[in-house]
Amino acid sequence: MNDKTLVILAAGMGSRFGGMKQVYPVGPNGEFLMDYSIYSAIRYGFTKIVLVIREEYLDLFKDSIGKRFEGKIEIGYAFQKLDDIPEGFSVPEGREKPWGTAHAIYCARNEIKGHFGTITADDFYGDEAFKQLSEALDTDDFSVIGYPVANTLSENGAVKRGIIREENGIITSIIESSCVLDGDEVICTPLNTSIPEFRVPGNTSCSMLMNGFNDKLITKIGNCMRDEFENNKENLLNFEMLLPNIMDDCIKEGIIIRDIPTTSTWIGMTYKEDAEYLKEFILKEIDKGVYPNNLWN
Repeated sequence: MNDKTLVILAAGMGSRFGGMKQVYPVGPNGEFLMDYSIYSAIRYGFTKIVLVIREEYLDLFKDSIGKRFEGKIEIGYAFQKLDDIPEGFSVPEGREKPWGTAHAIYCARNEIKGHFGTITADDFYGDEAFKQLSEALDTDDFSVIGYPVANTLSENGAVKRGIIREENGIITSIIESSCVLDGDEVICTPLNTSIPEFRVPGNTSCSMLMNGFNDKLITKIGNCMRDEFENNKENLLNFEMLLPNIMDDCIKEGIIIRDIPTTSTWIGMTYKEDAEYLKEFILKEIDKGVYPNNLWN
């Protein structure tokens, strides 16, 4: 069996939530959202957890999340720092925020063992999805655990999603789009303005950043950063290295990325109201026997 690392992106500040949602209790015994992800990761054979965080919150994460998993799984920490960029380059004056989701993974490169999966700390992915991700990591292909886009949208307006186009389970493109539900279809407005607006059925797969990779991705991210720093200097103040865009480049280079549709329920936690719904959902999952009432005792 391969070593399998789960990289959890947890460096966000939760401005719309009104606090650090990574350590906001949603379980009946004070469990955080990522507790449920890590529980499922251990269940399905992951061998290491890496938390990508802000360095100033290291003690907070060690004293909360870290202590819960001592003796259960190896855990590592990586810091998403603005100046963690390829050697030979410097951060342009005036740049204040990190470089995006792909950069967060790049910052974890020294902690990753073997094949690795990615998730975010403030999303609920469902237990079955981790089984599918673990099985995907037994191959050398990249993968996306694809959720039906209609099931991930908000009633309160458009949200950004990576819309998957595929042929026979092989992804041909991932189009970052602003999406809104319209009956049984979803209207997608690509963030790349050279691509026209399009519609897809509601059951079309989208990427929620639950992916499977190997070390080819780290090399690709580093090369892309070098290219941007060398050839796009005038746009570095606003440039973001988004993971779906990197994956789309990988597809163009011939790297196989498989769409793995899941029936698991995805729930995002953007606002405090989302947390209340999530608490109720977790209690129902406990009643069904998916999770124990107390994850770690």
